[in-house]
Amino acid sequence: MQSFILISQLIVSLGLLNVWLLRSRKQTPYRGRDARSLAEEFAAYGLPNWFMLLVGAMKISAALLLIAGIWFPALVLPAASTVAVLMVGAVLMHIRVRDPWSKSVPATMVLALCLVIVLLPSLPAPPLQ
Repeated sequence: MQSFILISQLIVSLGLLNVWLLRSRKQTPYRGRDARSLAEEFAAYGLPNWFMLLVGAMKISAALLLIAGIWFPALVLPAASTVAVLMVGAVLMHIRVRDPWSKSVPATMVLALCLVIVLLPSLPAPPLQ
């Protein structure tokens, strides 16, 4: 179980860093409406530029904290919780502009992985047989 959580942390963190640092100015099939960059996507949602910068800082910080959480586990819960809340917002923005469901798939998958990271350690262990 711990390996699955660790892999989930890496997938979420590297995915966020990829989107916000390497692909922020590139077009992808998952951008809201017909946006060709993150800036255009936030504008399509009717959100100001300062909000994009705030969300970006939060996502990059949370991604780095998830990586650091490999060695400092106390960082994982707040980082994954923050990303989960931001992913709920991302899905809601896609719904708000009436994007096809397919554009929400990455945010939904990251949300699911964050829920695994947050909730799985708190589940009771199965009984020994």
